Amino acid sequence: MAGALDGIVVADFSRVLAGPYATMLLADLGATVIKVERPGAGDDTRAWGPPFAASGQSTYFEGVNRNKLSIDLDISSSDDAAIARRLAGVCDVMIENFKPGGLEAFGLDYASVRAFNPSVIYGSISGFGTSEGRDLPGYDLLVQAMGGLMSITGTEEPTKAGVAVVDVLTGLHLSVAILAALHHRDRTGEGQRVEVSLLGSLLSSMVNQTSAFAGAGVVPTFMGNAHPSISPYEVYPTADRSMIIAVGNDGQFTRLVDVLGLSELATDSRFATNTHRVENRVELGRLLAQSLATHGADHWQAALTRVGVPCGPINDIAQAFTLAQSLGLEPIRTVAGSAQVSNPVTMSATPIEYDLAPPAVGHDREVVLRLLDREPRA
Repeated sequence: MAGALDGIVVADFSRVLAGPYATMLLADLGATVIKVERPGAGDDTRAWGPPFAASGQSTYFEGVNRNKLSIDLDISSSDDAAIARRLAGVCDVMIENFKPGGLEAFGLDYASVRAFNPSVIYGSISGFGTSEGRDLPGYDLLVQAMGGLMSITGTEEPTKAGVAVVDVLTGLHLSVAILAALHHRDRTGEGQRVEVSLLGSLLSSMVNQTSAFAGAGVVPTFMGNAHPSISPYEVYPTADRSMIIAVGNDGQFTRLVDVLGLSELATDSRFATNTHRVENRVELGRLLAQSLATHGADHWQAALTRVGVPCGPINDIAQAFTLAQSLGLEPIRTVAGSAQVSNPVTMSATPIEYDLAPPAVGHDREVVLRLLDREPRA
């Protein structure tokens, strides 16, 4: 069955994470993605290990590069640069994350590509935009720091997230924009440039925290596992291990305290509304912990889940996969011997594709060269 993007050709000149994640999502949806890599070394993430997969490639690289074809091109070479321009001339989408302006010398910048492929969707990723921030290096950790995420994460000092979340969010933003641009092209025949920055993606994705500043001038800070606007909504100890309780409304709070034998708290003026519970978070936490200490986390999860109170244990990654598997989510797919974390999307008419394992550097050069024999776009 053809994927939703069957027939769309994506020229992927990006590397590391944000761009490759976006192009993998497009490939999962059926697009033909051609990954352009440096001869020999390839994408930087090929060397980012341990751990390494059974193929010998780093699991970091394999995690964002399935369903792609790889061609190795040295675009500083005139012959390979010509091949790269041929690829840019036949593709529907071109994605790059070079330093702003870095592709101009090779005739692969948007203005040059548009001249011979006017319907192209040209996606560019930068760290801090293409104006005054064009020379700042776009590394996820730097953006987590400079973009404010670390200032609201942690307990005693600013802390980064446990994954390169800014890169992932940027890849998601880019893929959504690419799909919108393709829809616009279907209606009008018009291509366009799509730009996204790591900093802009982060500021947008911090939602309530950045909105607090934009709308009310509030500068949030780190609160550990607590929430600035909701309570109880954090980690609580039990008789054996800690668990999450995530109460989002007054009805859930009433059911929570009923189960805990603290029904009187539902009408206590300190805790009757969410606003009051946030103001009295510390005292509320002390009272809840006293009751939670009488049983273990599994007991409380079962009892609270029965009455519709969101809660659960803090799993490690292995336990998270076990949970997903037990819930029928098929969290891992094997693709030509490569274990891949499943795309979370399901589509009834055009299912997600798991066809190609992450390629070796230049593995598909001859296939790609044959594809380039097709006529350039008008």
